[in-house]
Amino acid sequence: MRQIVVVDKNWGIGKKNDLLFSLPADMKHFRETTSGKVVVMGSNTLLSFPGGKPLKNRINIVLWPGGARREDCVVVQDLGELFAEIKKYSPEDVFVVGGAMMYRTLLPYSEEAIVTKVDADGGAEVFFENLDQKENWECVMEGEPQETNGYTIRFCTYRNRSPLSWEKQG
Repeated sequence: MRQIVVVDKNWGIGKKNDLLFSLPADMKHFRETTSGKVVVMGSNTLLSFPGGKPLKNRINIVLWPGGARREDCVVVQDLGELFAEIKKYSPEDVFVVGGAMMYRTLLPYSEEAIVTKVDADGGAEVFFENLDQKENWECVMEGEPQETNGYTIRFCTYRNRSPLSWEKQG
């Protein structure tokens, strides 16, 4: 399982249930990375999408305690159900896409985090764990800075040296 996230320079990820920045280069990167794969999210993340509809060309799994079953995505009620569902897929194809609670809960089980770093302060209300300060995490790839929509971004990959086994969960 991998995480994919955009963070500001304070590791902020959102405010008012929305992204901090409009970053066309990152949206393209996100689409190319997750298209045809499995995306895992909490209910607020799903509801933040246009029309509250799941992402196209992906299997959308939503952790939504008390949420009703839907035709357009897989709704799971708890972590046990979530782990049972994601076991059906290759770990490399499973991406956690938000929100903050999902990132935090699944970070120990994630082998990798694909982090787009924005060189700006987005005034965030919610934050991602600072992987530079996490003992088990190391930055294994840092891309060249690039400009998009007036912001400088850099694509980075972090690896978890000792992920917990989620295959044994559920």
